[in-house]
Amino acid sequence: MLIDLYENEWRLLLNFFIPYVKLLDKTRQGSKTTKKYDPLTPIRRTKTLDIPRIHTISESAHRIHNPFTPEKLATLGAALRMHPGTCVLDLGCGSGEMLCTWARDFGITGTGIDMSPLFTEQAKVRAEELGVVDQVTFIHGDAAGYVAEEKVGVAACVGATWIGGGVAGTIELLARSLDPGGVILIGEPYWRQLPPTEEAAMACLAGAIADFLLLPELLASFGHLGYDVVEMVLADQDSWDRYEAAKWLTMRRWLEENPDDDMAKEVRANLSSEPVRYATYTREYLGWGVFALMKQ
Repeated sequence: MLIDLYENEWRLLLNFFIPYVKLLDKTRQGSKTTKKYDPLTPIRRTKTLDIPRIHTISESAHRIHNPFTPEKLATLGAALRMHPGTCVLDLGCGSGEMLCTWARDFGITGTGIDMSPLFTEQAKVRAEELGVVDQVTFIHGDAAGYVAEEKVGVAACVGATWIGGGVAGTIELLARSLDPGGVILIGEPYWRQLPPTEEAAMACLAGAIADFLLLPELLASFGHLGYDVVEMVLADQDSWDRYEAAKWLTMRRWLEENPDDDMAKEVRANLSSEPVRYATYTREYLGWGVFALMKQ
């Protein structure tokens, strides 16, 4: 029952259970340090840590689990003007594309934490593909409450601010891992235009219109929290298409290969409804961006 609650009401569960990622062992071989973690909360000691399965099915072929293209991810990395060796912490790292490509292109090092075993393994494979296994580490664990052992130059949560109960709590969490003068990255939705009704907002997969702000209001809110906005890169409708539409072929292929799976009915319903829902609502009303913040 509690795992079902977590899948359906993540923020509610975070108010009652305090997750952490525990370091079990650390060994060094030459210049490489290998760390073994035990990601647990009290309720998860006997449960498998994962995200809802519909997401691992529909996004199993995604390298970027947000409405960003590789080009926008590269633009963000260049905009931050990171020096080689800059250490980056990525909470909710997905399949690790940001850390892996930035390690290749900008020489950063980093650690990524994600709840999905599938995405974590994909991140490790991607690091091998790009030849950056000595620069990045990926941990299957709960990013909520995670604080880096050593301070980092960039602390990011790109599209998973539920881990801190919202934007303010996530900024507070990231700040605990940040070097003085470091940069926080927050990926967050905003309204491109206000939905005309609460029903339209819910069709954008928001709980209510009040869940998100218009872009100027979102930018102002960072100032109210004591942070300067020093950069931003925004999704556009094309990058939204690459995120959302890519799910449809993945779901269709999955259905062909798994017609008798317990999830087949839900996946079929999503495949039948999502293209029209997305084009009618999310594509028109919902924006998304990554915002670089520095303490005032």
